[in-house]
Amino acid sequence: MNHGLPGLEEIRQAAELVYETMPPTPQYKWPLLSARAGAEVWVKHENHSPVGAFKIRGGLVYMDWLKRSHPEVTTVVTATRGNHGQSIALAATRSGIRPVIVVPRGNSIEKNRAMRELGAELIEEGDDFQAALEHATKLEQENGWHWVPSYHPLLVTGVATAALEFLSAVPELDNLYVPIGMGSGISGMIAVRDALGLKTRIVGVISKHAPAFALSLAAGSVVEHPAATRIADGVACRKPTDTAIEVVRAGADRILQVDDDEVEAAMRFYFSDTHNLAEGAGAVGLAGLLQDRPRGGSRVGTVLGGGNVDSDVFAKVLHRAEGAAESGISALAAG
Repeated sequence: MNHGLPGLEEIRQAAELVYETMPPTPQYKWPLLSARAGAEVWVKHENHSPVGAFKIRGGLVYMDWLKRSHPEVTTVVTATRGNHGQSIALAATRSGIRPVIVVPRGNSIEKNRAMRELGAELIEEGDDFQAALEHATKLEQENGWHWVPSYHPLLVTGVATAALEFLSAVPELDNLYVPIGMGSGISGMIAVRDALGLKTRIVGVISKHAPAFALSLAAGSVVEHPAATRIADGVACRKPTDTAIEVVRAGADRILQVDDDEVEAAMRFYFSDTHNLAEGAGAVGLAGLLQDRPRGGSRVGTVLGGGNVDSDVFAKVLHRAEGAAESGISALAAG
């Protein structure tokens, strides 16, 4: 496929591997969300995975390949804000491999605890994800450990299994809104859309406060830019990869940017309309879907990519006074 994207048979084989650890996650049409959006809204619930996020699929596929292809590897190292790290910790530990995970200082307390319980040796270093990543690559070079990147064809193949479930179950979506952090999720969705020959338009959604991906697309090359989102840390990308940029440029319809107020509103909407917990990055797609109304069509979808939000953070989101952004989204949704 274009830009090294996996084909249908490769994704189906990956799904069989993933299903040894977890069942397919559901996709539901939610009536209250549909009423809010003025369209039929389908949600893919990757928050229902064993680590509460879609990343587990990529970790399982990557570690299976690593164990078979490089049995000499005893330690892997990677950087994360939480969900990628949980995925690698679970998959590596199950494969008998030691996982060392680097997170930035001030990272989610509950995600850190979850990674440790899944077997990770956690190191806190740097002020943001990119700084943590640079420290992790330094550890790789100093110790001879195996580096697990945040974007890799095997990770894309793994997370594409969620896209295959979603688009097989609901193949006639007009628009599908997919959050973008480093890009594996949207790359998997593009791969499946193309492999199935569907007409669905895939719209990427990023945080307005972490614009590096959009700036890179506009420039035609990697552009580094600070990420300063207060709520959507899972998409706080400061420096995307060139491969992900090319995949999105070729396969996505367009990119939307949502601000933190819109994301927090979407988190509340998920809770009130579906009684599902969404972390900030997990709600970015819904925020984009609602911002885009009524342009998106009559049958639309999004991915609730993760529900791993700290309790105190979510409590503040729930109790935060409704601001102008939420009122604006509601007005658009009713229009």
